[in-house]
Amino acid sequence: MKTLEALQRDMDTATDLQSIVRTMKVLAAVSIRQYEKALASLIDYNRTVEMGLQAVLRDHHSAASGRVQTPPQTGAIVFGSDHGLCGRYNESIAAFAIEALESAGDRRILAVGSRIEAALRARGEDVEQLFFVPGSVTGITSTVQNLLQRIDDWKQGGVERVLLFHNVNEQKTAYRAQRRELLPIDPSRFNPGRARPWPSRSLPVFTMDGGELLRALIRQHLFIVLFSACAESLAGEHASRLISMQVAEKNIQQRLETLTSTYRQQRQNQITEELLDVVSGFEALGGKL
Repeated sequence: MKTLEALQRDMDTATDLQSIVRTMKVLAAVSIRQYEKALASLIDYNRTVEMGLQAVLRDHHSAASGRVQTPPQTGAIVFGSDHGLCGRYNESIAAFAIEALESAGDRRILAVGSRIEAALRARGEDVEQLFFVPGSVTGITSTVQNLLQRIDDWKQGGVERVLLFHNVNEQKTAYRAQRRELLPIDPSRFNPGRARPWPSRSLPVFTMDGGELLRALIRQHLFIVLFSACAESLAGEHASRLISMQVAEKNIQQRLETLTSTYRQQRQNQITEELLDVVSGFEALGGKL
C-alpha cells in the first residue's frame, strides 16, 4: 500500500497532466477553427476560378472525349500528420489509400507528414518524397507550391493521373477518409450545361492568349484543390486530437478521483490510529493526567 506522501505525488502528477490535456484541447479547438475559416475564405476565389474555366472552355465540349481512361502511371499524395496523440488518424488514411491504389499498377507516392510516411512504409509502400505538415494556415501555401512543383516533375515523367488522399473533419466521428482526383481535369465539368449559370446577361470575353489563360486558371484550380485538401486534413487531425484529449481528460479525472478517495481513506485511518494510540496511552497511565 502506498504511503500518503506517494499518493500526494500521484495526485499532483495527475493534476499537472489534467492541466496539460485541457491546454491541448483548447489549442486543438482553436486550430480547427482557423483551418475552417481558411476553407471558407476559398469559396469565392474558387468560384471565380471555376467561372474563368467555364468561360475559356465553353467551346471545348468534347475536349476530354479521347482521353485514356487508364493512364500508365498514377501519382498519389497522402496527407497525414507529423505529431501523435491523434488516435489512428494516420493508420486509417494509409489503409484507405493503399486499398484505393491496389488497381493502379505503377504508382508514385508523396507523403505529407512524417507519421503518414511511416504508416505507408510499414505497409510495404515506397514513398518517393516526404513533405512536412505546415504548422499554421500561413504555411500551407508554401507546402502547396512545393507539391505543385513535384506534380510538374511527375507530368514530365509520364504521370497523367494524380489522386489525393486525406481525412476531413466530421462532427460525429472526428474525421473521415476522402479521395480526390486532382488530374486529369475533366473539361466537361465546366461546360455551361453542368456548371452554375452565368451571373450576368453578357457573355464572358478575354483578350489574352487562350492557351496561356487556360494554363494559368488550371494552375490556380490545382492550387485551390491542394490547399483545401491540406487544410481539411489539418482540421481532421486536430479534431481527432481533440477527441483523444477528451478521452484522456475523462480517464485522468477518474484516476484523480480514485487517488483522492484512497488518500482520504488512508488519512482517516491514520488519524484513527493516532487517536487510538492516545487513548491507549491514557489508559496505560491509569486514566491519570
